[in-house]
Amino acid sequence: MVPLDPEAHAKDLYAGTHGKNQEFVWDYLFDGPFPNQEAFTASLRQKAESQDMVFFAILDNQAGKALGYASYLRIEPPHRVIEVGNILFTPSLQRTVGATEAMYLMARYIFDDLGYRRYEWKCNSLNAPSRRAALRLGFSFEGIFRQHMIIKGRNRDTAWFSMLDSQWPARKAAFERWLDPANFDSDGKQKRSLVELA
Repeated sequence: MVPLDPEAHAKDLYAGTHGKNQEFVWDYLFDGPFPNQEAFTASLRQKAESQDMVFFAILDNQAGKALGYASYLRIEPPHRVIEVGNILFTPSLQRTVGATEAMYLMARYIFDDLGYRRYEWKCNSLNAPSRRAALRLGFSFEGIFRQHMIIKGRNRDTAWFSMLDSQWPARKAAFERWLDPANFDSDGKQKRSLVELA
């Protein structure tokens, strides 16, 4: 996880999210897909310069290649509440150990380093993969905000999830047991699921 750098990350992220069988990653996001690399890079520049959101690129540690991004938003220090969102995983990052590790690192930072009380996850209620991911990662479902937004000309009912600081120690322990190399066989398959370890 590194701060999003449009000049360093745009090429890899564009290649990983545009073209045949890849543009579905934009279905539930606020923007994209983009008509060309230049428009995409301009969008990343706006994200990197945002005063309301803090964006991070998710890198492959071995190749140094950007495989996705995510942000902190709705940052409310007086209430110690923060949301994770704008999550873009390229198909090559989806359903990988790296994807789970990225979400663990973001949660660990806000609870252990910043001392926040509440961590939120919100998504389009129709986005079944995002809803499953939230539950798998240890967020609790709180309900649906009906007709919450209009995104890309379509109604969005928003599913709300949260994780609390009182829940974090158990969630953190489950993440660390799951991420332990001993939890994976020689083919990289998990021996026990994250949900099973929670």
